[in-house]
Amino acid sequence: MAGSELELNGAGKSGRLRLEARVERWPIAGEFTISRGSKRDAVVVVAEIGDTHKGRGECVPYARYGESVEGVVAAIEGCRAALAQGLDRDALAKLLPPGAARNALDCALWDLEAKRSGRCVAELLRLAPLRPVQTALTLSLDEPEVMAAKAREASHFPLLKIKLGGEGDAARIAAVRLAVPHARLIADANEAWQVDETESLLTLAAASGIELVEQPLPAEDDAALADIERAVPVCADESAHDRATLDQLLGRYDAVNIKLDKTGGLTEALLTARRARELGFKIMVGSMVATSLAMAPALLLAQDADWCDLDGPLLLARDRAPGLVYEGDLVLPPPPELWG
Repeated sequence: MAGSELELNGAGKSGRLRLEARVERWPIAGEFTISRGSKRDAVVVVAEIGDTHKGRGECVPYARYGESVEGVVAAIEGCRAALAQGLDRDALAKLLPPGAARNALDCALWDLEAKRSGRCVAELLRLAPLRPVQTALTLSLDEPEVMAAKAREASHFPLLKIKLGGEGDAARIAAVRLAVPHARLIADANEAWQVDETESLLTLAAASGIELVEQPLPAEDDAALADIERAVPVCADESAHDRATLDQLLGRYDAVNIKLDKTGGLTEALLTARRARELGFKIMVGSMVATSLAMAPALLLAQDADWCDLDGPLLLARDRAPGLVYEGDLVLPPPPELWG
């Protein structure tokens, strides 16, 4: 991301603008299950900032981080006075903490600047033109035989991400690998493993050709990873938020999952990625289950990622129009009508 620092800080002054926050519910195709539970809808909050031009940003409030839909809407609407005084992205970072509300506003400010200037956000950031990126396709947590069947159905995707849940994970890993012997696999335990089983499960994952395991232990227990033989690289998700959280992950993790809903928007996400590289971490760019409007800003971050997990729209029963175009496992750059 070299050369973008000037554009990241202090840019995008808003003047006197209208601000709207609305809640939307997008049905999931079937059910999406991780170790913490299941859901059938993606509930998102959209922030819209505009005058003659309008910028949009989408976020997903996440209870795991103490967020609620109502709280995120209130936080966004609470920025109206600051917008009236003139708000840029640097001031926004001081006004709101990292999280979903700041993400929606930060991305809306980037989109607004692009619409006003007639230039795409990548150009505003002095980045190379966006290229398509490969995304993983996520297999929801289920019984081993069900996950194996879903893996076979998704075998046209070269990279699959399997959700794990603790008890029964050895069988899940074995069943999926048997079903798709040639696929690349990454796994996400969502904090579901116990300290005393983690090393053996990582060894099993390595033997099964899994190339990355996300967040095996609860964030409050992850210091134990420093003393565990990691046969597979381990990626921080719930333990990694913004730049301020990265240094404490050294020695525990090999990679970090950067999500705009955790960093508080594209601005901090780009700076977090830069700091992660300086510290020697590999990078996954991830997201919550959401529409193409939430994925589009993350595609700028994904240009320099080792793994990309931006399949949210593929998990929905329907998406925005226009939305992102997926050609197999490739996500194409966003159309300007969508974002940026």
